[in-house]
Amino acid sequence: MKSIGKFVLFIGKMFRQFESPRVYLRLFIDECMLIGIDSVYLVVIISSFIGAVTAVQTAFNLVSPLIPLYLIGTIVRDMTILELAPTITALVFAGKVGSSIAGGLGTMRITEQVDALEVMGINSVSYLVLPKVLAALFTYPMLVILAAFLSITGGYLAGTLAGLLTPEEYVYGIRIDFIQFNVSFMLIKALVFAILVTTISAYKGYYTRGGALEVGRASTQAVTNSCIAILLADYLLAQLLV
Repeated sequence: MKSIGKFVLFIGKMFRQFESPRVYLRLFIDECMLIGIDSVYLVVIISSFIGAVTAVQTAFNLVSPLIPLYLIGTIVRDMTILELAPTITALVFAGKVGSSIAGGLGTMRITEQVDALEVMGINSVSYLVLPKVLAALFTYPMLVILAAFLSITGGYLAGTLAGLLTPEEYVYGIRIDFIQFNVSFMLIKALVFAILVTTISAYKGYYTRGGALEVGRASTQAVTNSCIAILLADYLLAQLLV
């Protein structure tokens, strides 16, 4: 409970004593590059193969001739939008971006750069963490949309090139019984996961104490706690919104 209270106070401190908007704009753009653009390559590879594997595994498990093949496209679509694109991408996002945030802030803490900001009268939490959170809220939903598109495309390529079904069947399966709210649900997940990963990782890095060994431990704890928070939030959102 003490850690939860400390985390809540940490979040509250992030929204006090703001600097000039111009300062935040520059930091926001820098963080968008580090958090979003640098993660595109990894998201492209993972999402494409996830969609391909889902299509192939689904096809091999449809053993009954009574089940139409276009359901492969439907299953890939629903699994991608509801779970694979937002959640699997978030776990990868936590491993890459979360460890980077925790390691960067932890290094700043042990080298007394955070203390220097406080001495100059700057709210270090707002200055260092808020741009990261805003950048994640801006870029991570885009990464999720990209992951969903590439996952469905990967399933299309794997299914059609392997001869598991025709392109027409796959496209028909994608389009049939489509629920538009699923896309909104995916984006809600993306926003929640972005907040969890950045705030938890920043919290772990900001309160690092000791030396280089503790920075590594903080990065590990940031990734572990972020992954647990993502899975818990995934379950709660499914209960609340589905």
